[in-house]
Amino acid sequence: MWILLGILAWAGGSALNVWLARQAPGRTTALAVPLIFGVTLIFVWEAAVRGFGISPVLLPAPSAIAARMAGSTGVLWEDFVQTVIKGALSGYVIGCLAAFGTAIVVDRFDFLRRGLLPVGNFVAALPIIGIAPILVMWFGFDWQSKAAVVVVMVFFPMLVNTVEGLRDTSAMQRDLMRTYAAGYWTTLLKLRLPAAMPFIFNGLKLATTLALIGAIVAEFFGSPIRGMGFRISTSVGLLALDLVWAEIVVAAVAGSAFYGGVALLEKAVAFWHPSQRGQG
Repeated sequence: MWILLGILAWAGGSALNVWLARQAPGRTTALAVPLIFGVTLIFVWEAAVRGFGISPVLLPAPSAIAARMAGSTGVLWEDFVQTVIKGALSGYVIGCLAAFGTAIVVDRFDFLRRGLLPVGNFVAALPIIGIAPILVMWFGFDWQSKAAVVVVMVFFPMLVNTVEGLRDTSAMQRDLMRTYAAGYWTTLLKLRLPAAMPFIFNGLKLATTLALIGAIVAEFFGSPIRGMGFRISTSVGLLALDLVWAEIVVAAVAGSAFYGGVALLEKAVAFWHPSQRGQG
């Protein structure tokens, strides 16, 4: 019975999405298509688990995950504050601000750009599992070490994007500013920083995903008895896979909201850029 319901739900959801895709594009259609697909996928997941009798140790049903989330709101909130607010968000702000300030200095002195950016590309390629244990030993087991991991992860992508953005203006634009007797700082504030905004926001959006990943993974290498990474690792050992999936859902929602907030800010600040035109 559950298998049949799952097949019918998939067929119905697919047919509805195909019909919506043929309609005139608009905000309602753009929101309805992923919403219908997501609901259909969750129902098929539920039907498959129940129909095939899959053990909750291997894959819990969405209903079981939802029930666990409803019964563990206190734990999930504590883990959210520890990992997302204290670890990821603080490291994100510190790392991005430091990268932005460094980019201004690097742009001012060309020898720093030639010397620092190759080092930055090398550090950005280092695996987090190699960096995290060292920083945990340096900064302790609380959120400060997770913030330090996040700083390392977001600093160089943000730096590279900002430096490239500051170099995006054309020679004609810079010559025009010089004809107005504009100095370096005036040109930076009036021309180069506004032109660099798409690059800066590209770095900020990339850093949102890196920050959350870094904070969670760092908790696998040592943390107090709270945090998403800690809860996931201990719950796997206890075979409490419903709580593991509950933490994953919270992390996914937090990451999506974080990215979406930065994207909305980009839309407000860099509305003039071609990438923002025509978006509903």
